[in-house]
Amino acid sequence: MTTTSQRAQTLSALHAAPEILRVVNVWDVVSAKAIIELSETRAIATAGHSIAATFGYADGENIPLDLVLDMVGRIVEVAGDLPVTADLDAGFGDPGETVRRAIGVGAVGANVEDRLKPLAESVAAVEAIVRAGEAEGVPFALNARTDAFVRGGDRPVADSIADAIERGRAYLGAGADVVFVPGILDADVTRQLVEGIGERKVSVIGLPGALTAAEYEALGVARISYGPMTQRVALTALQDVAKELYADGAIPASTRALN
Repeated sequence: MTTTSQRAQTLSALHAAPEILRVVNVWDVVSAKAIIELSETRAIATAGHSIAATFGYADGENIPLDLVLDMVGRIVEVAGDLPVTADLDAGFGDPGETVRRAIGVGAVGANVEDRLKPLAESVAAVEAIVRAGEAEGVPFALNARTDAFVRGGDRPVADSIADAIERGRAYLGAGADVVFVPGILDADVTRQLVEGIGERKVSVIGLPGALTAAEYEALGVARISYGPMTQRVALTALQDVAKELYADGAIPASTRALN
C-alpha cells in the first residue's frame, strides 16, 4: 500500500505527464468502485455538487464539511493505491484547515475555487493550503480553480482570459499544482490560457459543447474532469429505465452487476 505522500507525488506526476489526465468524477463508494474497476483509471476525483446532491443539499457549501470528508474518506478506502483528489468548494471558510482534514482522510489533492474573490485573498488561500500540506508531510496537489469564466458575467471574453491568466500565474507561484478554469472553452481560448498559464498547467471540465479530451491534450492541457455531469448521466439512465419499467418494459439484458 502506498503512502499518502507517494499518492500525492503520483497525482502531480500525472498532471505533468504529456498525456492529459482524465478523471471521471464519482460521488459515493459504489460509483467509485465502478470507475476503479476500469484499467484506464489513473486517479479518482470526487464531485462536490454530486456528493451534495446525494445527501439532499444544493451545490456549494450548504452540505456540512463533516459529511463531505466522511464520503471522501470512504472513497479513499476503496481506491487503494489510486490517488484521490477531492472537490472542496471554496474551502469551507478555512481552506488550510479544510485541506488538513482532507489529508487526514487520505485525499492527496483538491479543487478549491476562488469565486473571484480579490486576488490577494485568493492567493492567501492557496498559500494556506500549501502550508497545510507541508505541515502534514504531503506534497498536496492543488487544482486551484479560478471562476474567471463561470462568474465573469457578461464581460468580454478577453477580460476573462486575462483574469484567468493573472490568477493562474499567481496561484502557481503560491504553490498550486495546476489551475482549473471551468467553462466551455473553445480551441482559441484554451490556446491562450495554456500560453499564458503554462504547458500542462491548465485543468478543464468536459461539458456538452466543449472540446474532447484528445483535443484539449493536443493544446497542452494537463487534466480534464467532468464535475456533476457523470452523476447526471447515471440519473438520466435511471429515470429512462424507470419510464420503460412503468410502460411494462424489462431490465436490459446488457445490465452489469456493478454493485
